[in-house]
Amino acid sequence: MAGKKVLIVYAHQEPRSFNGSLKDVAVAELSRQGCTVTVSDLYAMDFEPRATRKDITGALSSPEFFSYGVEAYEAYKKRSLTSDIIAEQKKVQEADLVMFQFPLYWFSVPAVLKGWMDRVLCQGFAFDLPGFYDDGLLKGKLAILSLTTGGTADMYWKTGVSGDFRYFLWPLQHGTLHFCGFKVLAPHISFAPEFASEEERRGMVASWAQRLKTIWKEEPIPCWPPWYFGQ
Repeated sequence: MAGKKVLIVYAHQEPRSFNGSLKDVAVAELSRQGCTVTVSDLYAMDFEPRATRKDITGALSSPEFFSYGVEAYEAYKKRSLTSDIIAEQKKVQEADLVMFQFPLYWFSVPAVLKGWMDRVLCQGFAFDLPGFYDDGLLKGKLAILSLTTGGTADMYWKTGVSGDFRYFLWPLQHGTLHFCGFKVLAPHISFAPEFASEEERRGMVASWAQRLKTIWKEEPIPCWPPWYFGQ
């Protein structure tokens, strides 16, 4: 939709990968709609995933006992977080929609993306106490996960060996994104692209592009336990 701003946080090492194709088609389709699209290509940026005292550029508030959460909160308020964190927070702040594009690693995000979440979504910026879940500081923004799996779709049902795919989405969609106030759109899961034919992969990319045509009309999911675990 014209005038909307989108941030794509992208975590894959290979530009020609299937994840790369999904990211590229999202940039193309959203740009075609008149959106302003920004990509944080975490591997290409050599983004630092570790949350350390190097993230605070000024004096520590409690130098005798280091607590990352406390120090990041104080540094955010004093604008003394390191420049890479500030740059990402600015991108998030300006975005109407934040999209995460990644391959599933151990039912979760790759380390570089986990580090982005750990460092960028700090207290004071993304949430406060109080100021979380429906009152999270990023309320009014949309988020969506677009991810690929190694396993096939039949593995990710309640009766499948991996259990329902919604189980592994709980810490990401609810514990992270909803906690920070995002309204979460239904995930886009591309199952087992490595085992698909070239034609099937093209179809998977096309279905993502097709969905993005009407993404701004979608209603968020009800991001509470029943959506994930049933009644």
